[in-house]
Amino acid sequence: MKLSILGARVIDPASGLDQVTDIHIEACKIVAIGAAPAGFVAVDTLDAKGLVAAPGLVDLNVALREPGYSRKGSIVSETRAAAAGGVTSLCCPPKTKPVLDTSAVAELILDRAREAGNTKVFPIGALSKGLDGEQLAELVALRDAGCVAFGNGLESFRNTRTLCRALEYAATFDLTVIFNSQDHDLAEGGLAHEGPTASFLGLPGIPETAETVALARDLLLVEQTGVRAHFSQLTSARGVALIAQAQARGLKVTADVALYQLILTDEALIDFSSLYHVQPPLRTRADREGLRAAVKSGVVSAISSHHQPHERDAKLAPFGATEPGISSVELLLPLAMTLVEDGLLDLPTLLARLGAGPAEALRLPAGKLAVGGAADIVLFDPAASTVAGETWLSKGENCPFIGHSLPGLVRYTLVDGRISHQA
Repeated sequence: MKLSILGARVIDPASGLDQVTDIHIEACKIVAIGAAPAGFVAVDTLDAKGLVAAPGLVDLNVALREPGYSRKGSIVSETRAAAAGGVTSLCCPPKTKPVLDTSAVAELILDRAREAGNTKVFPIGALSKGLDGEQLAELVALRDAGCVAFGNGLESFRNTRTLCRALEYAATFDLTVIFNSQDHDLAEGGLAHEGPTASFLGLPGIPETAETVALARDLLLVEQTGVRAHFSQLTSARGVALIAQAQARGLKVTADVALYQLILTDEALIDFSSLYHVQPPLRTRADREGLRAAVKSGVVSAISSHHQPHERDAKLAPFGATEPGISSVELLLPLAMTLVEDGLLDLPTLLARLGAGPAEALRLPAGKLAVGGAADIVLFDPAASTVAGETWLSKGENCPFIGHSLPGLVRYTLVDGRISHQA
């Protein structure tokens, strides 16, 4: 099928392109940006005047909940929600049931994602069997089955020697390891950032050092082993400062931050709303400003949703008994546009942190608009607004932003030139 997108402001941070022009698509690929190729006759056209056309967003952490947690979400529902947020490529973490530590689980996820057809899915394999931090998973077999990186989530290795051996093995095969740096002992039993808000509410705290102690250890191990490393879900100003220092020393490490950490602080917990219960926790205003500065400078090159849908009952218990996580992937673009509205980032930089940055971090074939490349495109109206929750596609309604009017509206999401979402 031949499709022309006409009159959009085309922004591709990877190439520096930012101009009003046309995009022409044939056989799932972009065949021209600008004038149509000789002999090209579009079967369909999209009038995109007033819209921005950008590479489809790349989200490095979207819990699809399948297999094993169907009451919380499914591959169909959560990829559909992702497409509504402008996402065309996403990575799903290994915490499924059974854990994503075998080729069979990876193949199941990929098969069901292809059947759904809403977005492209790139599984993150478990670094250890069962995520127990004791025995190394079959990393090469998982890579061959389609896993693009490996991590243990917040389930830490209790034995540093075992972790070091795992990193040496991953480095041997040029595999990327994702770190969620949080010291198990310092964080154990905590519910909120250790500070005045937690003390006022009587909630057990998780100190900033839970992140920085683990992060310092992990960075030293990365330097020793030479493994490709990506640090996920950073929450503190001192944490991103450690990443900046490592990058200045020449370590090729990348990092991402959850979008909600750039918007919210621990002060949101003041009414005990479980919608703000997340792990790692929301931290202080000073931490939020540190994270924002790191995103602006490029020390943190990726913004992700860290989408965790839950069934309604998971958030109805008293705060400490609820399950952590926010369902937010279908608001990824509108929520991110608040950073432009607030003057923190210009639009091309924001799109780089949502596309090219995350794609480069995990070496994904995504995040750019190029002739001959896949036609994965988001078309959005920066002048319109999205009323969060007016339509809701995720199974998880655990989102504190529902009811808010957010800047920007995703009009179309295209995957391989096919419309997977239309407002």
